Order: sequence, then structure tokens, then C-alpha cells
Amino acid sequence: MQKSCQIFRAGHRLGLVPLPAFRPLQYFSSFSPAQACHSNQVKEQPQRQTSTKDASTTTTIRPSLSMWQLKFWNCRSTWKRAGINTLRCLVGCTLGDFSALWMLQTYYPALGMGKIMAASMASGITTSIILETVLLRRGVDQLSWPMAARTAMGMSMVSMVAMEAAENIVDYHLTGGVVALGDPNFWVAAAVSMTAGYLAPLPYNYHRLKKYGKACH
Repeated sequence: MQKSCQIFRAGHRLGLVPLPAFRPLQYFSSFSPAQACHSNQVKEQPQRQTSTKDASTTTTIRPSLSMWQLKFWNCRSTWKRAGINTLRCLVGCTLGDFSALWMLQTYYPALGMGKIMAASMASGITTSIILETVLLRRGVDQLSWPMAARTAMGMSMVSMVAMEAAENIVDYHLTGGVVALGDPNFWVAAAVSMTAGYLAPLPYNYHRLKKYGKACH
């Protein structure tokens, strides 16, 4: 037994015995910012430090970044992924929100602006989940319908509510919440409100991607 161990060690030094290969983990998403910008909880792979007498293996832990450090917010690939996720959510939220707002104002004006706004926000969140389910199924992720639906419904409610709230507050401030499709001022106000809805949850989405590697949408 001792002789075989000596032969095995000699083979390692001469390069005749290959080291075991480790397969990289496959990430759930087809595009992950962690591939370019490491998250706070990632450990570096063991590095071999060779000397003339013996070889030793050491493992170092990358120091964690705080969200209060400027370097935490400097990952371009994370911003890109967060921007795509937020844009997809914005499309779904805006379609449901403005459609419900127009329909309720047209056919059920007696409900009052408060109830109409609340119903339009719920409609926007619902259409966002539906759109995300379709994209997860038909897009590059190619998830099954049940898995796509569970993933879409597991999106961050904080992000979606922040988006809906910002969009509706700005729209109500500029137009009083009135949907007038023939008025150019309405479309200008809609563009401003959608910009506010996009920017409101964007830092939060970046933070979750950077720190936890989890997409909100």
C-alpha cells in the first residue's frame, strides 16, 4: 500500500497521473452576470503553490463587496441583465395597466379614480407575469410551462409594485389618470411615466442580481 502511494505521488510530480476534472456548475439562466462579475459569496478555485520540496493547496475567499461601495455598482454585465429584465417587466406591466385604465374609465367610470388605479395596477402585474411565462417558455431558457409559470410568479413583488406605483403616480400627476388616446399630451405623459416605472426598480434588480445572483423578473 505504501509503495503504491509512492508511485501515485511520483506520477503526479511527473504529470503522468491527471488531476480529477471538475465540471462547472450550469446556471439556471442562459445569461448570468456572475460569469463576468463574481457575486459576493463566490469562493475562488483552489490554487496550487509549488515549491522545490512539496506542493500545497490553499483556498482563498474573495472579500465581499458592500452595496455602499462604489465598486459594487460597476458591473456592466449585471446592469445589462438587470436592464433587460426590467424592460421585459415594463412591457408587461404597461400593457395591462393602461389597457385596464382605459377600459375601466370608458365602461365603468362610476368606480372612481382610486379603484380604477388599483385595478389597473393589479392588471399590470398579471400581464407582466403572463408575458414573462411566455418568454421563459419560448425564449432562450426553454423552460416547461409549469416551471416557467412558477418562475414568473416567483418574481419579486417589490420590484413590480415599485414599477407600477412610480408609473401610476407620474401619470396621475401629469394627466389626472385620464387616458385620452387622441391627445398628444397623453402620449408624452405616458412616455415620462414609463421612464419613471423603468428607473424605479432598476437599482433593486441590479442589487439582487449582483448580491444573490437572482433575477427579479
